[in-house]
Amino acid sequence: GAVGAGHLSDSLKVNTVLTTLHLSENSIGDVGAGHLSDSLKVNKVLTTLSLRNNSIGAVGAGHLSDSLKVNTVLTTLYLNENSIGDVGAGHLSDSLKVNKVLTTLHLSENSIGDVGAGHLSDSLKVNKVLTTLSLRNNSIGAVGAGHLSDSLKVNTVLTTLYLNENSIGAVGAGHLRDSLKVNKVLTTLHLSENSIGDVGAGHLSDSLKVNKVLTTLSLRNNSIGAVGAGHLSDSLKVNTVFTTLYLNENSIGDVGAGHLSDSLKVNKVLTTLYLSENSIGDVGAGHLSDSLKVNMVLTTLHLSRNSICAVGAG
Repeated sequence: GAVGAGHLSDSLKVNTVLTTLHLSENSIGDVGAGHLSDSLKVNKVLTTLSLRNNSIGAVGAGHLSDSLKVNTVLTTLYLNENSIGDVGAGHLSDSLKVNKVLTTLHLSENSIGDVGAGHLSDSLKVNKVLTTLSLRNNSIGAVGAGHLSDSLKVNTVLTTLYLNENSIGAVGAGHLRDSLKVNKVLTTLHLSENSIGDVGAGHLSDSLKVNKVLTTLSLRNNSIGAVGAGHLSDSLKVNTVFTTLYLNENSIGDVGAGHLSDSLKVNKVLTTLYLSENSIGDVGAGHLSDSLKVNMVLTTLHLSRNSICAVGAG
């Protein structure tokens, strides 16, 4: 609880060797976050702190923000599974505008909406050190995706972004498309469970045709069918950097497998493709088999939990 966090804070003010501290699921609350914040203002060695699932709200996020404005060593902070909300995201945004060392920030499951995404976007436009940001399972929606897209157009350091389970939809995917066409640093983007559908897949495909840095894209469980697979296939025919694509738990079927097969015959860079749980049958397996006869780069293909029988396997 908060009292225990207070005791630890006292020691962190003078400790000179502890670099990693995991305090997940300890119910420290806002008061405990305040205690730890006091120590982070003077501590010179702690680089990783996990406060996952600790009943920390906007007030606690404010306390931590105060310490991040002056701390010179903390590089990784886990605040996932708390309830900082839009206000807390705003507090952290203020610190990210001036912080010079934090490279990884986990804010998954924090009831952050489009307003909070806007706050964080403002900080990403000027921040020069944060390379990984996780906003998985919040409620940023299409509007929030638009805010983040604006920052990605100018950000020069963020390489990994988790936006899974945020209900961004096709419109949000369209916003991200615009930023991916010009972004020069983002290499990994997770968009699983966002209901982007075929239209959203089309938007992202447009960006993949010109993007020169994104190597990994997760579109797992996004209601993408054969049409969406066709859009992605078009981009894979010309993309020269993309190595890993997660399309598992969609419904591309045999027709979609055929579209992807066409791209695999000419693609020169994709090494890993996830197509599990996609209603692919023997016909689709045949299409993929044809591409594997000529493809010389794909090293890993996931086809588990489809409908491939002995004929397709043969």
